[in-house]
Amino acid sequence: MFNVLTTHIPGVVILEPRVFADKRGYFFESFSAREFNELVAVPITGRPMTFVQDNQSKSCRGTVRGLHFQRPPYTQSKLVRCAQGAIRDVVVDVRKGSPTYLQHVAVDLTEDNCLTLFVPRGFAHGFSVLSDEAILQYKCDEYYHPESDDGIQLADPSLGIEWGLDLAEAVVSDKDRARACVADRPSVFDFNASLYAE
Repeated sequence: MFNVLTTHIPGVVILEPRVFADKRGYFFESFSAREFNELVAVPITGRPMTFVQDNQSKSCRGTVRGLHFQRPPYTQSKLVRCAQGAIRDVVVDVRKGSPTYLQHVAVDLTEDNCLTLFVPRGFAHGFSVLSDEAILQYKCDEYYHPESDDGIQLADPSLGIEWGLDLAEAVVSDKDRARACVADRPSVFDFNASLYAE
């Protein structure tokens, strides 16, 4: 039971659940395959989607992870939510030829707003931690494939991302710090090629 909130980039949507709260606390359905496929997957990708891997990460305040993706044929869609704390979640359209190429969506996901972000294939994904610590949970429709791991520079000035913190002081892995800017690397996604073909 959720509302689908569109963004300025077609295919990137925010899922707003119906939360039942009382003096004991609250309850909500964080995922329903039937409802997700009917309201999100089929309208966006043209087919039902099966998530095959659930991931969880814990990060301290000031951490930035990203901007990550997996190269074809192991590219992933993700369904991301913050179970504890608060993050700024960012997705960048890296599909060459897309009308929204290199545009991004940034949304604050928190344990209080209970929002979930759908990240389609062909997008780079990252997040910054705005609370003392944050636990991120996300589903993937393709298994992790280490040899296909890739990404772009999270501080690329051409992207204009506001991470909500000072990147010079952020906690970032050496691998993410070393990633190339968009102008210095070829695109691996083609907007005109189906990323959801069977």
